[in-house]
Amino acid sequence: MTIWVDADACPVVIKEILFRAADRTQTPVVLVANRGMRTPPSAWIRVQVVPAGFDVADNEIVKQVQPGEMVITSDIPLAAEVIEKGAEALSPRGEEFNAGNIRGRLNMRDFMDTMRASGVQTGGPPPLSQQERQSFANALDRYLAKLK
Repeated sequence: MTIWVDADACPVVIKEILFRAADRTQTPVVLVANRGMRTPPSAWIRVQVVPAGFDVADNEIVKQVQPGEMVITSDIPLAAEVIEKGAEALSPRGEEFNAGNIRGRLNMRDFMDTMRASGVQTGGPPPLSQQERQSFANALDRYLAKLK
């Protein structure tokens, strides 16, 4: 089982948690990005560079992910696609996306896009908190324990 990472927008601290978990549990982690990135030397971590372009990395993840695998992403449409394929999705903030909550998240995302398109300033997400980092690490550990 592989953990796929939508790596272009993934915070460094979350990648570091993933790197440690990959080595500790000998679980393959693939970072998919449109540019190369440095990773620690490990047989369990690799970077897959894709061409630059809209949703190229997302499409590559969807193409390769298998049922039961995990995708780390804050991209709600990508999460919906991998859930549809039978994979699991987890945000860098520790939110577990699933069939029961993804439709509501897609609706909220579309609503916010409409608001921004009409000129409403919505601001970006707040910085990643320590609690969110811990939530991510806990959710990742639950997933990895389930694999063993």
